[in-house]
Amino acid sequence: MLVEKIATRFSDIDGLGHINNTMLPVWFEGARNPIFQIFTPDLSLKKWQLILAKFDVEFHGELFYGEDIELRSGVSRIGSSSFDVYQEAWQDGRKCASGTAVHVHFDHEEKASKPLSDDLKEKLLKHPFSKDD
Repeated sequence: MLVEKIATRFSDIDGLGHINNTMLPVWFEGARNPIFQIFTPDLSLKKWQLILAKFDVEFHGELFYGEDIELRSGVSRIGSSSFDVYQEAWQDGRKCASGTAVHVHFDHEEKASKPLSDDLKEKLLKHPFSKDD
């Protein structure tokens, strides 16, 4: 599992005084950079090998300004050409949000998915996350 702590910013809050729900997809995507680097170590968009097929976010509780957020990420499923990254956002010892992003290994020139090699699968398996953790 990958763990990243981020500081909340004043601009992250909404009119109700808590972290705006639109921030979670942005934070979750940023926390997936180590997974992206498995495919494109320098994160060069010219060599990018993934597309996002689906993502969801479930809210379990409010997040507040002034306290750090801990983002936990890991691979929860590996298929033949796609994989899932499950993520959670924790604050003050509480799971406040969770989500899953489905990524597809993709050839942008051919506009088609391509199989995950055994080497890529092995690297993804180094970052497991079970929803039961």
